[in-house]
Amino acid sequence: MLDYTKIKKELSLDSLVVHGYQGHDPYTGSVSFPIYQTSTYLNPGLNSDIEYSYTRCSNPTRSELENTIALLEGGEAGFAFATGLAAVLASFSLMSAGDHVLMSDDIYGGTYRLIELIWKRYKVEFDYVDVGDLESVKAGIKPNTKMIFIETPTNPMMKVADIAAISKIAKEHGALLAVDNTFLTPYFQKPIELGADIVIHSGTKYLAGHHDTMAGLLVVNSKKLADKMTLIIKTEGSGLSPLDSWLVLRGIKTLALRMKRHEENAIKVANWLKQNKNVEKIYFVGLPEHPSYEVSKRQSTGFGGMISFTLKDVTKVEKVLCGCKMIMFAESLGGTESLITYPMTQTHASIPKAIRDKIGITDKLLRLSVGVEDADDIINDLASVLD
Repeated sequence: MLDYTKIKKELSLDSLVVHGYQGHDPYTGSVSFPIYQTSTYLNPGLNSDIEYSYTRCSNPTRSELENTIALLEGGEAGFAFATGLAAVLASFSLMSAGDHVLMSDDIYGGTYRLIELIWKRYKVEFDYVDVGDLESVKAGIKPNTKMIFIETPTNPMMKVADIAAISKIAKEHGALLAVDNTFLTPYFQKPIELGADIVIHSGTKYLAGHHDTMAGLLVVNSKKLADKMTLIIKTEGSGLSPLDSWLVLRGIKTLALRMKRHEENAIKVANWLKQNKNVEKIYFVGLPEHPSYEVSKRQSTGFGGMISFTLKDVTKVEKVLCGCKMIMFAESLGGTESLITYPMTQTHASIPKAIRDKIGITDKLLRLSVGVEDADDIINDLASVLD
C-alpha cells in the first residue's frame, strides 16, 4: 500500500487536505478512514505496551484527525476536542494561579464568558487589548504574562493581528502565543510558521464545513507542549468522539475547494454591499481599504468568507435577518450554506454593552458567513431585503 506519511512532504496543500495524514486505514486498506466506534481495546498480555487502550485517552479515528490537522498547520502534534470552547479551555489549562493572559478585545462571546465566569475564579488574570495595535499589545504585557491569545481576523469586527510581530513580543517576555485560526484555516493562514506556539480552531466551522458536527482542534509547536496537552485532554475528558472525528476528516477533504469558493463569493458580495445605499460600513479583510489589508496579504494566502457590515437604519435589521429567502438567520459560520447573524444578541450577548459599544458591536451590526452557493443568488437575496 502507498504510505502517505512518507510522501506527505511532496504533496501540495490541495492534495494533503484530500488524503490526510495516512491517506487510508493501515489496518484494513479502507480508502475512507473508518469510524472506530469503540470505548475500550483488547490487551494482548500483562504489561503490554499498546497504542490504544481506552477511547477517552486515544482512538484511531481521532488520531487520524489530530495527525491531519498537525500536518496541515505544520505543528508538532494535534488534539481534537468536543467543541471549539473545549480547545480554548485546554489552552487556558496551561496557566496557573497568578499568571496573566493578554487577549484580543474583540473576542468571541463564548470565550469571554469562559474567562469572566470561570477562569477568573481560579486567579488567572486576563486583560483585553486591540491586537491590531502593536503598541497596545506591548503596553498590555505584565511581568506575569504567560500567554497572548489572539483571534485573527477577529469575530465579528475583522481586526487583523500581525502574528509574526506579536510572536516576537511574546518571545521577548517568555510568553506563549496562541492564535485562533478559525476564520482562515490552515488553507489560508499558518500561524505556527509565523511564530505561534498554539493554534486553535472551532472545527465546527470551516474545517467540518457542513453545519453537521461540533469540534475543536488545537495544534502545538513543541514536544513539551504536546506532552502537557496530552495530559490535559486525557484528564479533562474533552476528546472528540469517533463519529465526529470522522465527520471533520470528511469535511477537510473538500477544504481547498470550499475555501476558494467562500473567498471568491465573499469578495463579490463585499463589493456589492459597499455600493449599497443602505449599508453604512463594511468589515472584510479582502477589501483594499481595510486598515490591515497589507498585513493580511503578507501573512495569509487568502481572505476567507466572513463579512460584517452595519446598516444606516436600525429599523431594517429585522427585515435583513428574517426576510431573506436563501440566506438563513442562524448562529455559527463557515459551512456550505450562507448564514447571517446578529452579534449583539447572539454570538456576543455575554459581553457587556459598554465593551460591545466600544469595539463596534452595535444594534446595526450584522455578520454574514458567505456560503458556497452561486454568488449572484447570494447578492440577489440580499438585494431583496436591502434595496
